[in-house]
This record gives sequence, structure tokens and C-alpha cells, in this order.
Amino acid sequence: YMHQPMGFRDPDHPDYVCLLKNSLYGLKQAPRAWYQRFANYVSTIGFHHSKTDHSLFIYHRGTNMAYILLYVDDNILTTSTDDLQKSIIPNLQ
Repeated sequence: YMHQPMGFRDPDHPDYVCLLKNSLYGLKQAPRAWYQRFANYVSTIGFHHSKTDHSLFIYHRGTNMAYILLYVDDNILTTSTDDLQKSIIPNLQ
């Protein structure tokens, strides 16, 4: 919830608040919402998060392995083969 922004206040209901359907950039909840969206997406392409570090996502199929490490709004991808890297990168763009 947030207070009504200046210029958009309802004069009949000045004490009403706005229900937010999404996190706003700059709010303390925004990074968590971004992380959750990212985690949900990479799980659909075969990654799971590490049990010891939730900013590390792991992909393991046979001998192919890939890791994505998140740091704030950056990520690092490392893979066991170039072909695996080439198949993952388009899914992350």
C-alpha cells in the first residue's frame, strides 16, 4: 500500500491509500520481487537454487553443468561447455 501521490489525491477520500499490484522501483520490496521473478523463470528452463546460497542457481543434466550467480541486478553465467552456454544465453535475454 502507499499514500495517494500529490496531484492524484481524491478530495472526497484524502485518507485512502493505494493498493499496489506490483512493486515500485526503489521500494525495499522491489529487489525481492525481481529475485522471485528471476528464480521462477530460471526454474522453468531447468535451474534450481543452491540449498546453501539462494543467489546461486544450478543446472545439471548428464555431464552438462551451468551456474548462474546473482549479485544485486547483475549475474554471472558459467557453463561446462560452449554449446551449453550458447543454448542458455538466448533464454536469459
